[in-house]
Amino acid sequence: MKIERLPLNGLRAFAEAAREGSFKLAAERLGVTPGAVSRQIKQLEENLGVALFERHANGVRTSAAGRRLAEDVDAGLARIAAGMDAITQLTPGTTRLLLSAPPSLAQLWLLPRLTDFEAQHRQLEISIDASQGFSEPSWYESDARLALSYGRPPRPGVRNLPLFEDMLVPVCSPALLKQSPIQHPRDLLGHTLFDVSWSTPRRDGFPGWKDWFAKAGMPEQQLPTLRRYSLYGLALDQAIAGRGVILASLPVVADRLASGVLTRPFGDELMIPSPFRYELVIPDTGVPPRGIKEFMDWLLEEAQRFREITPGMS
Repeated sequence: MKIERLPLNGLRAFAEAAREGSFKLAAERLGVTPGAVSRQIKQLEENLGVALFERHANGVRTSAAGRRLAEDVDAGLARIAAGMDAITQLTPGTTRLLLSAPPSLAQLWLLPRLTDFEAQHRQLEISIDASQGFSEPSWYESDARLALSYGRPPRPGVRNLPLFEDMLVPVCSPALLKQSPIQHPRDLLGHTLFDVSWSTPRRDGFPGWKDWFAKAGMPEQQLPTLRRYSLYGLALDQAIAGRGVILASLPVVADRLASGVLTRPFGDELMIPSPFRYELVIPDTGVPPRGIKEFMDWLLEEAQRFREITPGMS
């Protein structure tokens, strides 16, 4: 759809209703009536030719198409808001970088490493947009938008620079292992198994516990009920507390393994490769503004160092 034909009011109403799970709450946030929100969303559905909400006696919830659209609309509105904030906070001589990244990678891998770089590059203001949505990379005279991506296909107008591959490995707390030793894959069946999933198209074809047990020589194994989370941070908190075992992304849990908070019951064995890898996504044309090239070089060097020192990543 062309930009000039985008139904912006309808998209705002839809985004609020999807976020709140209620037309009434969306109307309160927007300062309009629930009827106005309902009409805007109905018109949006008619334009698209698809139902965005499932209507029930007790309220509404987003359909599969609605959840997919909500992710992209939220990312777009967040980018607009961030752009307006950046304009109001312009400081001469400062370069601004807005970096979008998957929440788990931003929280558990990037932020612990970013402090030293920021201390040495005061002229660069870095903002992190921790989101599963994709922010289109761009750069101008004094600001840039880059993205850390996981499993997204190549897009026109950008370059994907590989950071590291991903491996999936069972991890748990040392306390759990001491209380109930895990020496064989079948021992896992006596534990709560955590699974991290996403409500995005990228989840399709992503390996999970069933694939791990197949690699372990138990392809027909009936799995216990999995406890599912949408964020690694939530599942890791449970694993660290000794409440179960998570099939985790090795880059995401590497620092917890190194600190001894988590451990790998099978060591470097019985890891399965993810079909996706982590990448830095940048514009494929133009020249990066001052400070951005230094950030890109630093990030690529950090990724190389991580690959070299992390067991199972080389």
